[in-house]
Amino acid sequence: MNYPLLNIFLTTMWVFLWVLWLFLLFRVLADLFRDDSLSGWAKAGWTVFVLVLPFLGVFVYLVARGREMGVREMKRAEKAEADFREVMRTTATTGRAEELAHLVELKNHGDLTPEEYERAKAKVLAA
Repeated sequence: MNYPLLNIFLTTMWVFLWVLWLFLLFRVLADLFRDDSLSGWAKAGWTVFVLVLPFLGVFVYLVARGREMGVREMKRAEKAEADFREVMRTTATTGRAEELAHLVELKNHGDLTPEEYERAKAKVLAA
């Protein structure tokens, strides 16, 4: 066991930095391909630059387009939340309307008494 504590620390640091670098590289590539403002040729150019000269390419990308990365991410998150809220709103509204229509149909068929219908309707509207 001839592996001093300092070497363990340095190895751990290098592994951590390598993983951090991979996350940064994938984050840059994901931002690059999600950006609608860039043309296909610009995306291809940035991709080649980042893959051929990875360190320089990522650092230049961060300097040139880093500020907008956060803005684009916020817009994507806000759009995703708005889409989710819209789906939930339409699903909840459609679900209640369908349940009420089903209750009316059961009442008209004679399967529910008016008292049962009113209780079921109150439950649906309360939910």
